[in-house]
This record gives sequence, C-alpha cells and structure tokens, in this order.
Amino acid sequence: MQDLFGLNSKWASTLMAQHLLAAADRYALERLRLLCEAKLCDDVAINTVATTLALAEQHHCFQLKDVCLKFIGLPENLRAVMQTDGYEHLKESCPSVLSELLQYVARIGEHSVKSRAYHYDLYLDGSDVNGRRVKQRLY
Repeated sequence: MQDLFGLNSKWASTLMAQHLLAAADRYALERLRLLCEAKLCDDVAINTVATTLALAEQHHCFQLKDVCLKFIGLPENLRAVMQTDGYEHLKESCPSVLSELLQYVARIGEHSVKSRAYHYDLYLDGSDVNGRRVKQRLY
C-alpha cells in the first residue's frame, strides 16, 4: 500500500478496513463486519475518525460510532478533526451525527463544570478532601 499510494501502513490498513466494512455490510457478512468494526475501533486517529464516524452511521456500527464520538469529543481532538477533509464529508453525508456530537460534547462540558463546582464547594465549608473538618491556618 505504501508503494502504490504513498500511504503509511496504519492509515492504509484503516482505509482498507473501512472499505471491507462497507462491503461486509452490503453482502451481509456479519463476522467480517464485526472484525472490521473492531479493527477500526482500535485504529482511531485524527485524520480518519470523521470518515470512520460517517461509515459507522451509514452501516449501523453502534460501538464504532460511540468510540468515534468519544474520540472527537475530547477538547484536544475536536479542533484538529474539524480541519480535516473527512469532517467536511461528515457534514455533507451525515448531518444528524453532528447534532449527536454536539450533545456529546455538551455532556462532557456539563460534567466537567459540575465536578469543578463540586470540588470547589468541598473546600468552602472548611473540610479537606476526605470530608473532615479542618482548622484553617492564619498566616
């Protein structure tokens, strides 16, 4: 693959697994579909995750879809994924997935805000991390 298309081996194997997944779904080869889904779950990367998510949506691969959403939903990955060609393909082919992605990102953000607020409240009442009352030092 590297000699033919100039692709590195990981990217080439992901591309091959994507095509095999589509073929396995089309011809009802369930075991091959599951193997390809597992391979794609293991090889999620910035440059391929958006096209993999579109593929997961189109071929009803719920585990793969969940893995992709979690990967894209990480703040450090989201911006990079949005700059790929695959993200443009995702917007055009599966716009409903973008609303699911927004909901997922909102849940992550909501959870982190709640945990920070909870963590902050723990210390306001004069207790330590274990909930024990402690006397504040005056400097």
